[in-house]
Amino acid sequence: MALRWYSVVVDASDIAMLARWWAETLDWQLIYEDEDEAAIVPRDVDGGIIDDPDLWRRQGPGMVFVLVPEAKTVKNRLHIDLAPHISDDREASIQRLVDRGATRVDVGQREDVTWTVLADPEGNEFCVLSSRDR
Repeated sequence: MALRWYSVVVDASDIAMLARWWAETLDWQLIYEDEDEAAIVPRDVDGGIIDDPDLWRRQGPGMVFVLVPEAKTVKNRLHIDLAPHISDDREASIQRLVDRGATRVDVGQREDVTWTVLADPEGNEFCVLSSRDR
């Protein structure tokens, strides 16, 4: 028996803003929102019931943003890696993220690494990897 990776949960003080920021970043859709929680999933997920357990297990995870009273204070112990396709302009993608509120951050990475560390508008670190086709 295998469990399905269902979602990544992100603590946030402004769940509506952060859910929409990540939905736009990933080109995903907002599927649920109330005052305490918001959820986003890939656009090809329709939210319907999946009776086939193998197909259900192959669905990728979503992201859930939950309201917390405290602000982020330390480096994440878990982060998301994003990668542009080799046909995309990596630097332009990074600049678009920065223009939308991401910030470049130093978490101790060397200068010669092949990824760029950014933080979302609430300070959650993530990386933009080198371009790739797999």
